[in-house]
Amino acid sequence: MSCQVGCCASHNDGIFGDKTEIIFAGLSGLFLVTGFLILQFTSLPFLYSLIPFLFSYFFGGYFTFLEAVKAVAKAKFEIDFLMLVAALGAAFLDKWAEGALLLFLFSLGHALEHKAMDKARKSIESLTKLSPKLALKKEGENYREVPIETLKRGDIIKVIPNSTVSADGVLISGRTSINQAPITGESIPVDKEPVNDTSKDYNSDEIIPSISRVYAGTINGDNTIEVKVTRESSDSTLNRLINLVQEAQEKKSPTQLLADNFEKYYVPAVLALVILLNFAFLVVDETWGESFYRSMAALVAASPCALAISTPSAVLSGIARAAKGGVLIKGGKALEDLGTLRAIAFDKTGTLTEGKPKLTNFELLNGKNENEVLKMLISLESSSNHPLARAIVRDGKARLGEGNGVLQILNSEAVQGKGIRGEFNGQKLQIGNCSLYSEDGGVPVELQKKVNDLEKEGKTVMLFQHEKNFEGIIGLMDVPRKSAKETLANLKKIGIRKMIMLTGDNQEVANAVAAEINITHTYGGLLPEEKVERIIQLKKEENKIAMVGDGVNDAPAMANSTVGIAMGAAGNDVALETADVALMADKLEVLPFAIALSRKSRLIIKQNLWISLGVVALLLPATIIGLANIGIAVVFHEGSTVVVVLNALRLLGFKNKYF
Repeated sequence: MSCQVGCCASHNDGIFGDKTEIIFAGLSGLFLVTGFLILQFTSLPFLYSLIPFLFSYFFGGYFTFLEAVKAVAKAKFEIDFLMLVAALGAAFLDKWAEGALLLFLFSLGHALEHKAMDKARKSIESLTKLSPKLALKKEGENYREVPIETLKRGDIIKVIPNSTVSADGVLISGRTSINQAPITGESIPVDKEPVNDTSKDYNSDEIIPSISRVYAGTINGDNTIEVKVTRESSDSTLNRLINLVQEAQEKKSPTQLLADNFEKYYVPAVLALVILLNFAFLVVDETWGESFYRSMAALVAASPCALAISTPSAVLSGIARAAKGGVLIKGGKALEDLGTLRAIAFDKTGTLTEGKPKLTNFELLNGKNENEVLKMLISLESSSNHPLARAIVRDGKARLGEGNGVLQILNSEAVQGKGIRGEFNGQKLQIGNCSLYSEDGGVPVELQKKVNDLEKEGKTVMLFQHEKNFEGIIGLMDVPRKSAKETLANLKKIGIRKMIMLTGDNQEVANAVAAEINITHTYGGLLPEEKVERIIQLKKEENKIAMVGDGVNDAPAMANSTVGIAMGAAGNDVALETADVALMADKLEVLPFAIALSRKSRLIIKQNLWISLGVVALLLPATIIGLANIGIAVVFHEGSTVVVVLNALRLLGFKNKYF
């Protein structure tokens, strides 16, 4: 006896296409008015008004009848069947005008409801239209147009200016700006440049630089580019996103489950009441026909169509709006839970910080020329693939400027866990932590103090030695994201009272980062299993807690939180699978938007429940005591259904504001 979202599909196969239902409702109303005018204002026989009423019944009841037959075939008695029974009951009592009014308003209400729900559904279905059907595949020196389903890993495709990228891949030729909004929600096009090694087999997402990665469904800028395909069409980020969003529509929220349980008891109670009202003539001075009419009016008033659709419509709209903003929310439970949070735990590396070390300190120790020391330092580190070495080379070159070549270093040797050694013009060069120099007499006391001071600030500190002379002290640090401080401030504005950092780095590093971005609770030196233990403890203290991480090494902690939130999930299989909420772009700043949207969704769900239950609570007694007839009952019944759907659709226009 419920009107579910699934039954609200538009009837697109009628004679007027997708407008058939609304046109039939309009014709029902036209014939209703015609019959009523003939009946009230002419002296013609009743047959002349009956014919328009019959046409009104036909057009108003056509789709109602089709839905009722489908339901009865599955041994279900849903709202369409009951409305049909009520209309036939009115006709049986010669209340043709009221029966026609019931079917007219019911069909009009459902037509408007279907149209409104289609708007939310199309917002999601529009994802499927993002990917083109064809791609320009390179064959020798030429390009041939092929269906995207035929593309294989390693194929090379050409993407012309202002066209849609056909497949997930790595940029191998051409520089461009790509609009990634359809996948990540980023409002500004992202600059892309080709990889250095185009022959490499990019078989792992982790080895593709973000600046060279492209996604199917995104829009190329003004330059022609070539892309090497890394994912087949069925496995593309866009395709996975579509599948996950469609699955999310089916997952019921806690409120929806509560409403379903309520209906289990409510529906039998209503049916019992309707049957009982048929015998009211035994205790009330009225005919059986009047009792039957009263029971039909009560049936219309008590039907929980608005209640059944109030939560699914809001969840559908909320998920659609989130997807448009670059946030994947996996179902109603995640959508509702996100809005109840008052505490959030964050991984540090790659979540609150940029996830890569930067050269933050470079101090000369012997008054030598800075460019000379930097050139030796960069040349030595260029022979290493260590992340710290790459950071020194990258940031050192930026500091050194253009036109300075790398020196030829001989006999370079990495010392595991300590640093690297080499020779230039027969002179010994080495860079590393203090333990690298322990065999050569160690580090002078004054220099050791400088090292200790920098380490207290959370820096990784290395010393550069030329022959026996310490020439420079270098400090590196995984610096906070530029958006981290502002994002945490916005989270505080919307009521997140506790923000916690969990990290495997030592406590001093954690404290240094926390002080910079204003996080008040930090836990350092944690192994993955210790992060899980901490999350479980925080969950007991706070009741509900979210864990924000990269979806890979933080997956166990995310799984044990109330809501697991993955950063930069586009192209990341583990993040998409493990998280309840996935921020498609690597942007922490969209988190307040996601939480604010969730809270707005919860508010609208509550409003819809009050509207739907309130109408039933007022209308049912009114029909039982005779204050409302079938016409009034159906006006309020259908009116409340349309109101809750339109209220839910407000979420599609939700702005990125905090409240």
